Amino acid sequence: MKTKILVGILVIAIVIFGVLFGMKLMSNEDTKETDGNVADTNSTMTVVLDDEEEETVQSKYAGNERTLAIVIDNVGDAVPQTGLNEAMLVYEAYVEGGLTRMLAIYKNANIDTIGPTRSARPVFIDYALENDSIFIHYGGSERALNDVEDLNMDNANGILSPANVFWRTSEKKAPHNALTNTERIWEYADKQGYRKTTTERNVLNYVTEAVTLDEGTAANTVDIPYSGAKLKYEYNPETGLYERYEKGTLSKDWLTGETITTKNIIITIAENYTTSEENGYGRQEIENIGNLDGYYITNGKAIKIKCEKKTRAGRTVYKDLEGNEIEVNDGNTYIQIIPPSMNLTIS
Repeated sequence: MKTKILVGILVIAIVIFGVLFGMKLMSNEDTKETDGNVADTNSTMTVVLDDEEEETVQSKYAGNERTLAIVIDNVGDAVPQTGLNEAMLVYEAYVEGGLTRMLAIYKNANIDTIGPTRSARPVFIDYALENDSIFIHYGGSERALNDVEDLNMDNANGILSPANVFWRTSEKKAPHNALTNTERIWEYADKQGYRKTTTERNVLNYVTEAVTLDEGTAANTVDIPYSGAKLKYEYNPETGLYERYEKGTLSKDWLTGETITTKNIIITIAENYTTSEENGYGRQEIENIGNLDGYYITNGKAIKIKCEKKTRAGRTVYKDLEGNEIEVNDGNTYIQIIPPSMNLTIS
């Protein structure tokens, strides 16, 4: 009798073990199949480990969080700025009087202080739109403010709501002393009912595998002589980053003292012209719609590219000369918009 009981227990144990082992195998196969289906070759890299398990490395800018587009001052008492190193993209273009201004695009970022912020210009509205951003500015030109209203843009204007999103520092002179941060912006966005996620892909095709541009020409120094900024980038092979200089001075973050650097530089060559606005102070507008010449620069190399933008809100597609969208190293990027007459030097 005891023998029959022991045999019965043994049979039950074997059956249970077999069921559990089968479930484990099915679970592993399901996991492998799921991982294979969701892999995004444009923004992820698969790393094979010693135990043959796969780990997916995502771009730091992956995900569906909506971006913030913040106009950054770049003149006189505004310099040095803070928060630029944390931006995914920084656009820079002429605004008036030979001076440049920036639009910093933030994604997946939590930053205590950004700025100084400044007023909107039409060209920055274009790039806020194509990044599906909440637009942050402190006032604006007449046309820019009309565009914000006509386009019903999700935005925060420091002239209308300074206490909610902005504050002024006594350490810089007005009007170059308005600051903001991501926490205040998202709180304001919540109160306004602004959408906080996006279904749009990033403007740039970021990849996690290194882009080396082996076929490119040397780009250790990039001189971009905006008349008011005298901009230059120097490549540091030890860090793999470009260090930014203005008027011969190494640019550093106002609060942290860190050198301002970028992994990638994109040059877009676009005509600029003086606006017809009454009392426009020589303000510039940019002809950025169409198929424009440019350069992509990274890791000490440069290639010629085309910058294709079909509509004002349409995403600019950056392509090599064979018509393929370029892959961009997974790091921050400065997009420098310059006129054809500028004496750009890449060496």
